[in-house]
Order: sequence, then structure tokens, then C-alpha cells
Amino acid sequence: MDNRLSHCFLAVDDHNKALSFYRDVLGLEVRNDVSFEGMRWISVGPPSQPEVEIVLEPPGVNPDASPADRQVMADLLAKGVLGRLVFATDDCDATFDEVRASGAEVVQEPVDQPYGVRDCAFRDPAGNLLRFTQPLGR
Repeated sequence: MDNRLSHCFLAVDDHNKALSFYRDVLGLEVRNDVSFEGMRWISVGPPSQPEVEIVLEPPGVNPDASPADRQVMADLLAKGVLGRLVFATDDCDATFDEVRASGAEVVQEPVDQPYGVRDCAFRDPAGNLLRFTQPLGR
């Protein structure tokens, strides 16, 4: 059996800000930009991983979600506790400098972790946590 990641979903509250961040700051490719019934989904992915798509979707987009559920999702997104992604990088410090220069909120400056990586962390424009990791010794 060969199971591979194809899509992952991340809630965002402003697609234009998210697009600018993921495309212009992180250098991800836009794979799709779809609007339907007042909602919008954008999928992006690393050029080196054409089989992986990160779908940027509205919070609480599930059609079975009640208005109260959607409000809870929006509140959690605003607190920055809803989504997170971890990216691998070949130069954590250079990535940190580039992302910080964009004005992104710094959560953690680069540090060597006891579990074998050097990593740093930011929040995207919607508050999602993004970590960038580099194996130690590279």
C-alpha cells in the first residue's frame, strides 16, 4: 500500500492576504483559485512538491457546520490556535530573515532543538502557526 499526502486544509479569513503571504513571501505556487457560492478556495504548494496542495479555505466551510460552529471556528482562528504547518528548509536562518522581513509575526527565532532540528516559527496573516525546520548538521 502506498499512501501519500495529496491535500491539506488550512483556514484563512482573508484570501488576498493569505495569497500574498504564501505566494509572494514563501514562494509557493498557486495551483487553483476557485470561487463558489460566495466562498473562495485557493490551493498552493511548493514547486518541488507538485503532488502536494495546501488548500486555503474559509473557517467553518463544512456544509454541516451550524452558524454557531462557524463563529467558534472564526474565533479560534482569530486566537491563532486553529491551524499549523511545518515546512522543511535547507537554511533555517535565511528563511527566518526572509519571512521576518515580510513583517510576519515572529513566534520563535531560530534555535537548535534537542530533537535534532534547528527551527523557527511565525504566524501567517490569519494567525496559523508555521514552523520551518532544518535538520541539524546540514
